[in-house]
Amino acid sequence: MWRLNIADGGNDPYIFSTNNFVGRQIWEFDPDYGTPEERAQVEANRENFRKNRFKVKASSDLLWQIQALKEKNFEQTIPQVKVGGDEEITYEATTRAVRRGAHFLSALQASDGHWPAENPGALFLFPPMVISLYVTGHLNAVFPAEHRKEILRYLYNHQNEDGGWGLHIEGNSTMFCTTLSYICMRILGEGPDGGEDNACAKGRKWILDRGGVTFIPSWGKTWLSILGVFDWAGVNPMLPELWILPSFLPIHPENFFCHSRMVYLPLSYLYGKRYVGPITPLIRQLREELHTQPYHEINWKKVCHLCASEDLYNPHYLIQDLFWDSLYIFAEPLLTRWPFSKLREKALQTIMKHIHYEDENSRYITIGNMEKVMCMLACWVEDPEGDYFWKHLARIPDYIWVGEDGMKMQGFGSQTWDTSFSIQALLACDITDEIGPTFMKGHDFLKKSQVRDNPSGDFRGMFRHISKGAWTFSDRDNGWQSSDCTAEGLKCCLLFSMMPPEIVGVKMEADQLYDAVNIMLSLQSKNGGLSAWELAGAPQWLELLNPSELFADLVIEYEYVECTASIVQALVLFKKLYPNHRKQEIEDAITNAVQYIEDTQMPDGSWYGNWGVCFIYGTYFALEGLAAAGRTYDNCLAVRKAVGFLLKSQQDDGGWGESHLSCLNKKYIPLEGNRSNLVQTGWALLGLICSGQVEKDPTPLHRAAKLLINSQMEDGGFPQQEITGVYVKNAMLHYGAYRNVFPLWAIAEYRRRVPLP
Repeated sequence: MWRLNIADGGNDPYIFSTNNFVGRQIWEFDPDYGTPEERAQVEANRENFRKNRFKVKASSDLLWQIQALKEKNFEQTIPQVKVGGDEEITYEATTRAVRRGAHFLSALQASDGHWPAENPGALFLFPPMVISLYVTGHLNAVFPAEHRKEILRYLYNHQNEDGGWGLHIEGNSTMFCTTLSYICMRILGEGPDGGEDNACAKGRKWILDRGGVTFIPSWGKTWLSILGVFDWAGVNPMLPELWILPSFLPIHPENFFCHSRMVYLPLSYLYGKRYVGPITPLIRQLREELHTQPYHEINWKKVCHLCASEDLYNPHYLIQDLFWDSLYIFAEPLLTRWPFSKLREKALQTIMKHIHYEDENSRYITIGNMEKVMCMLACWVEDPEGDYFWKHLARIPDYIWVGEDGMKMQGFGSQTWDTSFSIQALLACDITDEIGPTFMKGHDFLKKSQVRDNPSGDFRGMFRHISKGAWTFSDRDNGWQSSDCTAEGLKCCLLFSMMPPEIVGVKMEADQLYDAVNIMLSLQSKNGGLSAWELAGAPQWLELLNPSELFADLVIEYEYVECTASIVQALVLFKKLYPNHRKQEIEDAITNAVQYIEDTQMPDGSWYGNWGVCFIYGTYFALEGLAAAGRTYDNCLAVRKAVGFLLKSQQDDGGWGESHLSCLNKKYIPLEGNRSNLVQTGWALLGLICSGQVEKDPTPLHRAAKLLINSQMEDGGFPQQEITGVYVKNAMLHYGAYRNVFPLWAIAEYRRRVPLP
C-alpha cells in the first residue's frame, strides 16, 4: 500500500536541505502498510474513479486522505447540516457546517504543519521523465514494478474516449500528449496493441489518423529526437549561442520569463549536442508504429513547421517561420563548422555553468517539473557518472504524487500556497479554542519555510532575482521566490502575530517580515502591477520569437491581477502593524497597485485570472485587494462593475460555474449545462462579501451559502468537481486542496459577516 512520508530526506547521500526537509512530501510503496480493510477501501476508490472517470476527471486525493484521517484517528462527530429549499439559514446551522469543515481540514494537516495535496493535471509532465530515465538506463531503478503499475493506471484513466490524451486531464486530445503517452506506455512494457481497453491501439490510431508524429509540436519533436524516434534535422534551431550574447541585447535569455528561460536552457544544450539515446529494438519499433512512411524516407527539412491543428494554440507568424528558416539554412550550418564551432563549445560550457548553478540553488528540485527533467538529462549527457546527475535522481520523488487515479507527476509542489490558504480559511472559522494546535503547527511550518538567503554568489550575473525573505510555491529548498506566495505567507504570519503566543507560537522576527516586504516591493512594475517570480519589463515584441505552438505569452514575464491583489492585502495589513517601516514606499506601492487593478478590469466588470479558472478567480482576488485598500461599492466604480458581473453570472442553484475554456478564449464561458462548481462558488461568495453585498442585498449570498452548506459531505469535506487551476492559459492544474478550503472559507466569512437568525 502507498504511504506519504513527511519531511523525510531518507538516507540518500546525494540529497541535502536548508531546513531539514520541512515541507517535503514523498510517496513510497510499503507492502506491509495498511489493514485488509484499508487496502480494500483503496481498491474500491480506484474502481469508483475508473467507472466515473469521464464525469469527474480529477482525483479526490483519497489515498492521502485515508492515511491522514487514520493517523489522526479522525471521526466526524458533528451532525451534518441540510437546509431546505424554502428554509432560512440559521447561525446555528452555519456554525455546525463551519465546525465540521474546520475539523476535517485540520485533520488533513501533516506532522510538519503543512497541508499535503496534489498539484498535477498537465499530461505532458510524466512521459519526459520516463523517456529520460529510459535513455539513461535508470528507469527500473527509479520506477520499480509498483511505480510502473501506477503510472500506467494514470495513463489509462485519463485517456479520452477518442483514444487520445489532452494537454491536461480535462482537455481535448492533442498530438503532443497522445504521442508522449503512447511512448510512455510502450517504454513501461505494453505491447503495440496492449494496455487496458486497447489503450495502445486506440492511441496509435489517433496519431496515425492525423498524419503521424511529424505533426507533433516543437517540444514533442525535441523529445522524440532525444529518444531516436525523430531526427534533429526536423527540429527548429535552439541556438546555444544565445547564452553568450551581450546581456544588454533584448534577445538575451536574461529577459525571458524564468520558466521559459529554464526550459530552453537545457533544451539548447541538448540541441547543441544533438544528443540521441540508444537505438534499441523498441525505438526501431516506435519508428515504424508512429510514422506514416518509412523512417529513412522522411524529408526532415520539410517537417520543421508541421503541427497538428489540435495542438496549434499559438500559431506562428510568417515572419517567425522565416526567422527559424534563416537560422536553419544559414546560422546553424555556420556555427557547427570550425572556427565558429568554438563558439558553440563555449556556449555549451556556459549553459552547463548556469544549469549547475540553478540546480545547486534549488537543491536539485529546480523551478518546475519540465525544467528538472531537462536539466537532469543535460547533466547526464555531460557526465553520466557525475554527482550532478545522482543529485537529480535523489529529488525525483519530490514531484511524484499517488492518488486513486494512479501515479502522476506534479508541475510543482504547492505546499506553501495550500498551507497559507488553509490557515486563513481556518482563522475565518473563529474556533481557535477547538483547533489551536493546528495553528501552532501551521505557523511553525511557515516560519521554517521562509527563504533566508539570496541565491549564492553573483546571482544577478546568473540572471536571478533576490529571494531573501520570500516564500516559494512549494518548500524552502526550492528557493524560487514567488510574489503572491510571499504575500499570502506574510499575511498568515502577521495575523498570527496578533494572537496569543501560547496558542500560535512565537511571532516571526520583524527583520524577517521586513525582508518579505522588500521582496514584494522589488517585483512591482512601473504600471503598478506585480509579477510572479521576477520583475516584468522586457519588450513585448519578444513574444514574436515564441517557439512554442502550445503556449502563448510564454517568452516574457507579465504582471498579474492576482499577485497584485495579494500584495495589496499583505502591505495594508503590514502597514497597520508596522506603520513607520518604509512608510512612503508602501503607501505609494499600494496606490499604484490599486490603480493597476482598476486599469486592468474588463468591460463586463471582471478580471482575467492567470492562475485559476478564470474570470471568477481574477475577480475574487481583485475585489479582495480593492477592499483591503478601502475601495467599496459606494466609492469605487470598479467594485460596482465587478459585483454586477458576479451577480449576473450566478446560476439558478445559487452557485457559480466557469469552464476552463474561458482561459483559452479569454471570455467568460459557463460550465456545460450551467453547472455550479463549489470552489468557484466559494470565490464568488468571498468576493461579494468583501464588496459589501450584505448591505445591498444579502439574498444572493444566502443562495450561495445554502448550496455550499448542502453540498458538504458526511466527513465534513466537499466533493471534487472540475479542476480550477491553470498555467499559461491552457495547461490546467488540479489543486487538490481547493475543494476543502474555499467552500469552507466562504461559509466561514458568511457566518462572520452576514447577520443570521
